Formats: sequence, C-alpha cells, structure tokens
Amino acid sequence: MKISVIITTYNRPDALLKVLEGLQLQTRLPDEVRIADDGSGRETKASIIRFSKTAKYPISHDRQEDDGFRAARIRNKAIKQSTGEYIILLDGDCIPDKHLVSDYLELAEQGCFFQGKRVLIDRALSRSFSALEANSAIAKLKYFFSGRVSNRHHLLRLTMFPAHKSESMSGTRSCNMGFFRKDIYAVNGFNEEFVGWGREDSELVARFYTYGLKRKTHPFMAVVFHLWHEDNSRNKLQANDDLLRKTVEYKTIKCRKGLNI
Repeated sequence: MKISVIITTYNRPDALLKVLEGLQLQTRLPDEVRIADDGSGRETKASIIRFSKTAKYPISHDRQEDDGFRAARIRNKAIKQSTGEYIILLDGDCIPDKHLVSDYLELAEQGCFFQGKRVLIDRALSRSFSALEANSAIAKLKYFFSGRVSNRHHLLRLTMFPAHKSESMSGTRSCNMGFFRKDIYAVNGFNEEFVGWGREDSELVARFYTYGLKRKTHPFMAVVFHLWHEDNSRNKLQANDDLLRKTVEYKTIKCRKGLNI
C-alpha cells in the first residue's frame, strides 16, 4: 500500500528538519512526503531544498501565503496533491519513532481512522532533542526516568497489546493521525471555514464518525515525540467551537468548503 506523509509546518525549519530526519530512519520508508506549509518564510523553503538533495524519499513543498492560521486549507491542498492510498498527518514539530510508518501499515483497517500517540518533550530538552535520540533505546530509558517528558508510558514498545476502537472525541489530534484516501474524500476533507487555531481536527473526526468510521488507537505503537512550543493564539476558538457544535448537532458528513469546493 502506498503511503503519503503530510507534514504541516509554519516558520520552524529547525524542528521540521528533525521530523524529516526521523522519517529517514523509518523501518519502512514513506512513499512520498509532502510539506504542507502555512505561509513560512524563505528559510523553510531553503531547508527543504537542502534536505531533499539527500533524502531517501521524494519530498514536495506545498505552500500557501501567510494569512493567519489556516491549517485546514493547506492540509487539503497537500492531500489533493498526494498520491498515497493511505495518508499519515504529522505536525512539523512531531518527530516520528522509527516504527511509525510500519505501525500505521500494520494497524490500518477499513472502516477506521487511526489516532497516534505523542510523548511531550519539555522546553529545555526540545532544543537538543534529535531524531537519533527519539530512536535510541538507551535515550528512551533515560528519559523514562528523568521527568523531562510527559506521557512517558508511550516510550514503551509493547506491540502485544491489542488496539482499541471507539467513537471518543477525547485526545483528537491531527499532529499524528492516519486515514484512507477514500475516507478523507468521502467527507470532503478538512473544513476550510476553520481559521485560527483549534477544533478543525475534532470537526473532521465528528464527520468521520457520522460517516461511519471508528477511531483506532494503540498505546504503544505509532508514537511521535512532540517538541515544546509556545501556545497558539486562541482568539478564534469560540467561533471554531461553534462550527464544531453545528457539525455534531446536524450530523454533517461533508463540509461545504473542503477538498472539492
């Protein structure tokens, strides 16, 4: 099955390079990587060009002009340009564990989307934390006992545990999420009415549920290491909460402004 990884980024090329390096270390390389760039400056473009010269996988850069937080729109743009039967979404500050792509392949199931897990790296450690550390058994053991990370139980790799299916909205995060291409098109992608941080991923999941999908999770597989960052502005959160509420109330499946406008 062909896998497309889409990485959302905005003006943080140092973190983006760590994510790209993490994808270089995968036990199963992605078939393509697309950078969904929400208006970054020249440094991000230059970093992508430099990295792509020696990358082990094809990289494409999909960019839109900087007009505030428009993650829904740029993700749709990248999804439309992607070619994978299965799509994995990552944020540009989430370094993947080396098993991430192979885990998604193993856990992908018709009738489900998959919600991955994240280990939170603290502010001081985030400056030096690398893709190599994310994939070092010795480093993981050290950080498990150091107090420098949160959600540390995800550092364990216990693949014998079964995956869990639900229709929970708790823990919805598109920083580490996967779905079949046909399913994201069935709900018309992300809702581009969402502008400003917050709830665009929850609203997508609400439509996935109405469409008939289940959420699949596993506590010890498909894990990323989320580097610390300042909180985004919440000034549009109330409006976005209203959009989410209407989607749930009216049991919407296809948004009006999405992949196929």
